[in-house]
Order: sequence, then structure tokens, then C-alpha cells
Amino acid sequence: MTDIAAPNAFDELRALIRDLPGPDAEAASQARARQGELTKPPGSLGRLEEIAEWLAAWQGRHPPAIDQALVVVYAGNHGVTAQGISAFPQEVTAQMVANFRSGGAAINQLCTSFGLGLKVFELALEVPTGDITVGPALSDEDCAGTIVYGFEAVAEDLDLLCVGEMGIGNTTSASALCLALFGGEAEDWAGPGTGLDADGIRHKAKVIERAVSLHREAAAGDPLALLARLGGRELAAICGAIIGARMRQVPVILDGFVTTAAAAVLQSISPSALDHCLVGHCSAEPAHRRLLKHLGKEPLLDLGMRLGEASGAALAVGVVKAAAQIHKGMATFAEAGVSAKAT
Repeated sequence: MTDIAAPNAFDELRALIRDLPGPDAEAASQARARQGELTKPPGSLGRLEEIAEWLAAWQGRHPPAIDQALVVVYAGNHGVTAQGISAFPQEVTAQMVANFRSGGAAINQLCTSFGLGLKVFELALEVPTGDITVGPALSDEDCAGTIVYGFEAVAEDLDLLCVGEMGIGNTTSASALCLALFGGEAEDWAGPGTGLDADGIRHKAKVIERAVSLHREAAAGDPLALLARLGGRELAAICGAIIGARMRQVPVILDGFVTTAAAAVLQSISPSALDHCLVGHCSAEPAHRRLLKHLGKEPLLDLGMRLGEASGAALAVGVVKAAAQIHKGMATFAEAGVSAKAT
């Protein structure tokens, strides 16, 4: 495993992201060969077949299996809430973290439903990031250190990792990050978040534009510098978790708009950085569909959800588990005594 130095680590992080390990070609080949032997017409299970091959490739084994799956939720607070961009007050972040810990949130029920572990990480909630309309969210050093924390926080042996977030105001940071990375207009990326009305969304777009204009020159097109200036602690930790999973041969399911916006930083550095990641669902936050097109990612589910807290990723685990079980448990034509397709 590659170690990452915590302070002043952007250069090392960039080098690591550009040289991440690739898939296991032999495991992928074995999965592909087995697909052709199973008692079904070729391709009849559609994307489930692709998922089984993807799992094998990134777990580095065949057949793939999901016995230890974990959901991680990173929680952070944002100074930009001072600009009136959220329908809820900042203290809701800590209150929801307490709800996660007591088992009362949607993510708790989803984890129970699919047999998933859950870890919630509070990231200095008492010290919100800087207001991005007047200065950086984080220093480069703090951002790099939080990425490293996210990397190290997922240290156990896992078959699958689901990544999500909680943070009042973080759709504003995610939208600003997307505008800085992909361009367009602020209105293209601003959405209702926790429930803004049309006037609130217009105000939010102006805040996003102001923040990006302030930091665009200083960041000089550097995705990690943009993350530090426009993002938040939970976005930085998500980047670390995605890198850490890749280094440990753990496939990842990303949650909604904020999580995917954080992941976009990595793909902006290396086009293959998210090859070990699936997107669990398409959020009802309008900008998510636009973002997924930029990333070339097709979500597994599209249920009109916009809750965050890894809910869409956890729900998608059911599809991924089914793909693995079908691939492993189905009989081959030879085993079942069924005639294969005529040649």
C-alpha cells in the first residue's frame, strides 16, 4: 500500500491519483468467460452482467462476492451558510449525525435492509469551513490532511464501499466546484438543496458565481486547489475514501450530487480515477444529471431521491449484490444439462 504524507501533500496526491492501480484483467476475463456459460441467452441480464465483471476486476478475484460491505457518511459544516443559501440552519448537521448514531435516519434503515455496516465521521462540525464568497473554504494543508484522513478512515477489509455525506450548505460548495471544473453558468449548477424555492435558487446561483469568480485565478485550474477553496471537509474526505478503496482493491458505489462532485475532482486529474466506482443513483438535484454526463457515468437507479447521507448508494447495493449472486450461483449449461445456443 502507498503511504500519503499528510501536510502539504498536493504534489504527492496528484502523483498518486495519476498512478492508481488498474483492474485485475485475469479476474475480469474469468467473469466474462463464465457469463457465456450460464443458463441464459448472451447479454440477457443486461447491465447485471457488466456489474459482475466490474466487481471481479476491481476486487481482484473470481467469482466476486459481497460479504463485507460498508457505508461511510462524512459530515461537515460550511461557512457559506452565512449567505442564506440553505433552507435549514447549520446546527441540523450535528443533529442529523446524532440521528444517524441513534439509528433513526433513512440510511440506518437501508443498512439494516441490506446487511450493511455504517460508519459516520464528524469532521470538525464546531469549526465550519470558511465562507467561500470571501475566502478559501480550507487551506491547502487542511484539505490535504482531510483527504488523507478519508483515505485512512476506511481501513478494514471490505468487499464494497458506499460513500455519502451530510452537511447543510454543501450543495452550494458542490455546485461551485462543478462550475469551476466544467464551466457553464451558475444557474446550470444551482438547485434546491434541502428545499429552496425559485427565489432562493436564484440567490444561490449568485453566491456560487461570486465564489467561483473569487477563486478561479488563485486555483489556476488545479482541481485539488479548487477543492480546497470551494469544497468542504466532507468533500475532501470523500476523495480520500475513493483513493483508499482503489489502493485496497475495494469497488465503490458513489451516492448523489455532492459525493459525485467530490469524485469529479479525481477524474479531472486522471480520466481513469473513477473506473472502480459506480454511481448508485441519479439525484433529483437538477445538476446531478449534467454532472454525470461530464463524468460519463450511468447511474444504477433513478428514483427521484435527493436525501444524501449515502441513501442512493446503499439502495443500489441490492442491485450489485444480486449481480454477484447471479454470477456465482447460476448453473452453467453443462451443469444444468441444458443445450447451449446452436453454433
